[in-house]
Amino acid sequence: MTSQVSSQAEQADGALTGEPQAPGTGAGADGGKNGGKEVRRLDRVIIRFAGDSGDGMQLTGDRFTSETATFGNDLSTLPNFPAEIRAPAGTLPGVSSFQLHFADHDILTPGDAPNVLVAMNPAALKANLGDVPRGAEIIVNTDEFTKRPMAKVGYEVSPLEDGTLSAYNVHPVPLTTLTIEALKDFGLSRKEAERSKNMFALGLLSWMYHRPTEGTEAFLRQKFAKKPDIAEANVAAFRAGWNFGETTEDFAVSYEVAPATQAFPTGTYRNISGNLALSYGLIAAGQQADLPLYLGSYPITPASDILHELSKHKNFGVRTFQAEDEIAGIGAALGAAFGGALAVTTTSGPGVALKSETIGLAVSLELPLVIVDIQRGGPSTGLPTKTEQADLLQAMYGRNGEAPVPIVAPRTPADCFDAALDAARIALTYRTPVFLLSDGYLANGSEPWRIPELDQLPDLRVQFANDTNHTLADGTEVFWPYKRDEQTLARPWAVPGTPGLEHRIGGIEKQDGTGNISYDPANHDFMVRTRQAKIDGIEVPDLEVDDPTAEAAVRDGQGAAAVRGADTLVLGWGSTYGPITAAVRRVRRDGGRIAQAHLRHLNPFPRNLGAVLARYDKVVVPEMNLGQLATLLRAKYLVDARSYTQVSGMPFKAEQLAEVFKEAIND
Repeated sequence: MTSQVSSQAEQADGALTGEPQAPGTGAGADGGKNGGKEVRRLDRVIIRFAGDSGDGMQLTGDRFTSETATFGNDLSTLPNFPAEIRAPAGTLPGVSSFQLHFADHDILTPGDAPNVLVAMNPAALKANLGDVPRGAEIIVNTDEFTKRPMAKVGYEVSPLEDGTLSAYNVHPVPLTTLTIEALKDFGLSRKEAERSKNMFALGLLSWMYHRPTEGTEAFLRQKFAKKPDIAEANVAAFRAGWNFGETTEDFAVSYEVAPATQAFPTGTYRNISGNLALSYGLIAAGQQADLPLYLGSYPITPASDILHELSKHKNFGVRTFQAEDEIAGIGAALGAAFGGALAVTTTSGPGVALKSETIGLAVSLELPLVIVDIQRGGPSTGLPTKTEQADLLQAMYGRNGEAPVPIVAPRTPADCFDAALDAARIALTYRTPVFLLSDGYLANGSEPWRIPELDQLPDLRVQFANDTNHTLADGTEVFWPYKRDEQTLARPWAVPGTPGLEHRIGGIEKQDGTGNISYDPANHDFMVRTRQAKIDGIEVPDLEVDDPTAEAAVRDGQGAAAVRGADTLVLGWGSTYGPITAAVRRVRRDGGRIAQAHLRHLNPFPRNLGAVLARYDKVVVPEMNLGQLATLLRAKYLVDARSYTQVSGMPFKAEQLAEVFKEAIND
């Protein structure tokens, strides 16, 4: 869904990004009346839906998110679900959750802790209660708190009765019973009716937070168009949840969170996930390059959504091939690159390992290829549905021989669109495979995205070789496939079938210029160094540093000697951007002087990175791995980068990082 925003952007300051307040307790709370019930205004809310993996929590969260985006709030989401298609019902490993943070101002993360927890069963309550702050709202489905479900998760006595929840504002709601009662006239079995309890919960939360309803009702009728009775039953359950909130005495207050009118530049917006934004970016790249887009892929979590999405867009010249395995997928993609297509292969960490030999072949052939790695927890199969940033060194070095590959990393779900265009630019301009490192947090998370105007997109058109390019000593005009552009060191891209431009390809070392097989030591040394020089010479923007103290000194004309900037720099990459930025704002709000920079390009690094690092006494590098970027920085720039790492399968929390940054400043 799209929405129009007509105000100019204003960067939210630290005062808007402090600790989240429980509904009705924030500084923005304002009393009012609506249908006899009090209405309170909040600046932001964090809601978490939790239940069995078969309870429809992801769908519930998606629908609430869509209506919130339509309403005009800024938002950020965190889906969290088991790797199993249907994990054991009622167990802790089977709990699925969806967290949504929405606000009337600019926000960056899904939030550290939920203000509202909707727990569909005892397992959902137990798995999530540790994250819920005192005073928060907890809505529990009391129908599930019977002896057997409670015993599955170790509750000997009901937590609803033994004081476990005394620190919270608990709303006991018999969701299952109410749903079955609301659907008694639809002729459904009890089991069929129970399935709609997530829609009852969605209706209740939609009433509590004044969310639009028309879009959800239309969605349900479209989703179940072939089963109109089921569609209407779900709509009825949704409306029953709304009406329950309106009429019950247990919910005496509802809440309003105004649209984020000051958070966005003027434009048309839609809610978008990282994988969807990345898919759209690849399609846009194909259009801007005036080339067919070819995806050779094998399904793997969490990258499969890209294959699913691109397969819908044949009208844009997109061809998708679901191969029998990872190796076949990239092999087909590389063949398409040889044939003149913008070629892409998508995977996750285990698939990158399988594709490594063909990536090395692409380095040798010097053909454009975008390798999308949606990182997940490893090693091996690891944590398929959990996030991690641990493939950086694999992308950098995970091939035999000297096989340098550029690396691009998006920082937010919406930024995946721009990162895809950037990766395609580098691949096409420099005739090289390019890694695009996203991760599960970005892939499945969502946020508002400003739909760009076509004239804002880069021109990615390339010129295929269509004639001879070299004159031999005897005057003969020939085509040399490895004669390079002086500026980019890219070799010509000759599409098979072009008369007179036949040339040899393969994995054995090529002779400079001619492309003939060569075992000459001096030639091999030259080709290895040339391929490295090509990557080192890729043009990437300088690293921008956010250091308000130093900027203020410049504005005042005092210079660094008069007013010193921050001593501490936080340097991140990829999906850590949101938590890092939120944490930096908190530190600054509390009076701390701290600078921040975030890397989009990890190979090559921005040319000014060394100078930036040298300006600061302390450099903190938060990563969802064991310090891979910090290792690269120490090796290349001899800087004592301080690693702060986490490999829990979950993103950093802003408050967690804020404490780390404060300790670094005071050290």
